Amino acid sequence: MSSIPAAPDDAVRACIEDRRAAFLDDLAEWLRIPSVSADPERASDVRRSADWLAGKLAETGFPVTEVWETEGGPAVFGEWPSGDTGAPTVLVYGHHDVQPADRSDGWHSDPFVPEERDGRLYARGAADDKGQVFFHTLGVRAHLAATGRTSPAVNLKLIVEGEEESGSPHFPELMRTKAARLECDAVIVSDTGMWSRETPTVCTGMRGLTDCQIDLYGPDQDIHSGSFGGAVPNPATEAARLAAALHDEERRVALPGFYDGVVELTPRERELFAELPFDEDAWLRTAHSHAALGEEGHTTLERIWARPTAEVNGIAGGYQGPGSKTVIPSRAQLKLSFRLVAGQDAEKVQQAVREWVVRSLPDGIRHELTFWGVSRPCLTPLDHPALRSVVRSMERAFGQRVLFTRAGGSGPAADLQDVLGAPVLFLGISVPADGWHSPDEKVDLDLLTKGAEAAAYLWGDLAEHWSTEARTTEVLSQEE
Repeated sequence: MSSIPAAPDDAVRACIEDRRAAFLDDLAEWLRIPSVSADPERASDVRRSADWLAGKLAETGFPVTEVWETEGGPAVFGEWPSGDTGAPTVLVYGHHDVQPADRSDGWHSDPFVPEERDGRLYARGAADDKGQVFFHTLGVRAHLAATGRTSPAVNLKLIVEGEEESGSPHFPELMRTKAARLECDAVIVSDTGMWSRETPTVCTGMRGLTDCQIDLYGPDQDIHSGSFGGAVPNPATEAARLAAALHDEERRVALPGFYDGVVELTPRERELFAELPFDEDAWLRTAHSHAALGEEGHTTLERIWARPTAEVNGIAGGYQGPGSKTVIPSRAQLKLSFRLVAGQDAEKVQQAVREWVVRSLPDGIRHELTFWGVSRPCLTPLDHPALRSVVRSMERAFGQRVLFTRAGGSGPAADLQDVLGAPVLFLGISVPADGWHSPDEKVDLDLLTKGAEAAAYLWGDLAEHWSTEARTTEVLSQEE
């Protein structure tokens, strides 16, 4: 897909180097704000974080900066029109809230007092996601400095939410309410990462998610297993039977219709995954697992990135204390999660689960089934012109060929795609060693400035290759 990277722009790199110290000072100031969305006592800090970012965007040059209210944490919107006729409109997504953190969790320094060590900045939010949001301010400055422009080559918008680490409960509604303001030709998500420092990559998709809890009820109270065992239904046994029936002998999900619509990997995509320097033994150590296991016919990377899954997250029921208590429990519980890939319909998967449970349970077992929500999958085709721009910009910044990954986890990217009707691209520079959600979260400062450099190149590349005129020319050439 890509060729030899274009030469870096000296003016871009000079601007980034010149402003690097001030950029890092500003980022450290933002990281000192403990914007933990999950903690109600930090609500004022989440708001302070939003106000801080809005002010810093205005200082960068954005003529429009607004704090948008939700029923939870506020989001920040910024807009900087290009002024060029036909310029594409690009929306950058990120979040300013962070995971909870405390020194007692195992941090070697205060998580909200940023500390630089060995070229890395340690603080909660350094990588996820304040650092990756903030490099766009440096990137747009470098873009302007290198081109002599007074406004970006694209109509540039930012939406930075304040509840991503709490599941984005109000973000879809905010997008629907503000859809006209957020309208764009492409979305750039800077809340992801790369394979490694030595192997820069671009992510092309994320899996979706739906999860549930199944409560099973049998006898009205725990009863004697000698007097009644073998003659009445046991909810703990039925929970175990449901869990065991989730997969067939080839480790495929056994729910009828589960794979309907799944977009299969192409041979080229499988080849690209295979090019990554994947060390399964090292991966197993990271997973704290003693073996790899999953759907037959697929590699480990294919399983975690491009195949749908069903997992038992928890199973409970009956006596859990020391020694023996010979009872048939009155109730049991099963928690399940389903990771979804492009082409799957989450609502249909939920309906399949409902029908499967009803069909599987015997008389005498009552149940309650609760779903907690939906995160949809998203996937950008490898030949999409906007993705080609992202790849060229990354290759120019890193000076080497960029490979491709997907993300096994889930996020609001698909909501952006669904509500705005625009392709979602990923521009992230974080690496696994950054320790998202863990003690000693950090970001590599050289990679952070590489992200800013890639963003500086991206706006010009999109304007050149994906303007209204360029898109029209491409459509006409395809029709011919």
